[in-house]
Amino acid sequence: MDREQEQMQFLGLFGICKESFKIIHSWRKIFAQITLTLILPLTFIFLGHLEISNLLSRDIKHTEYEQDVTRPGTTRYNKLSDTLSSEYITLILFQVAYFTILLILSLLSTAAVVYTIASIYTGRDLTFKKVMCVVPKVWKRLMVTFLCMFAAFFVYNFIAVVVMVICMVIFPYNAFGMVLLYIVLIIYVMGFVYMTVIWQLASVVSVLESSYGLKAMKKSKDLIKGNRGVAISIFFLLNMSFILIKIFI
Repeated sequence: MDREQEQMQFLGLFGICKESFKIIHSWRKIFAQITLTLILPLTFIFLGHLEISNLLSRDIKHTEYEQDVTRPGTTRYNKLSDTLSSEYITLILFQVAYFTILLILSLLSTAAVVYTIASIYTGRDLTFKKVMCVVPKVWKRLMVTFLCMFAAFFVYNFIAVVVMVICMVIFPYNAFGMVLLYIVLIIYVMGFVYMTVIWQLASVVSVLESSYGLKAMKKSKDLIKGNRGVAISIFFLLNMSFILIKIFI
């Protein structure tokens, strides 16, 4: 923990992972408390969402199948249409509720973990009670940063879709058009990953400093300069872990 800041700047991917495990092991009590309070409920909600979504989707598919084999205009067909509409509304409301709770707990977890790490490195007196008192104070800044990044992603995705549609309209069904479309897709993925890394770092900035929203995004962009490779590697490592969890559960 007494590693100088200058030395910390030169940690690579494996050095960061090693340092992370060391911090968690050394302060396992407070991280266990944060996990039980915020992260474990988030995990249960995520797993429950997968199961319930699958059940609702199966019901919708079954109703659609029953409707397809039923003659239109009959009483049964109309009842199936009403049932299908009800099932779609249920699924949409469930997804809205899930993403709302997921967002709140994710931001709270981010605030708790970031503040804990910062307190460890700065030598502050650290207790779980103090962490939980600080979390609500920085939650609003995190929310503003999230909304700014959401708007940025919306604009970015809209532009990407427009460009892809233009490519398919101008160069339909030919080799050059397919190559151009793949190039656009690769550029899109690269930009998406870069923006996601900026968002994650902007969340950290929002917790530790008074900057939030666009200012936090700009600062995170400046901080990531020279360390893009490490940041993107961590992004893929975390998301690969997430994908593996989804595959094996």
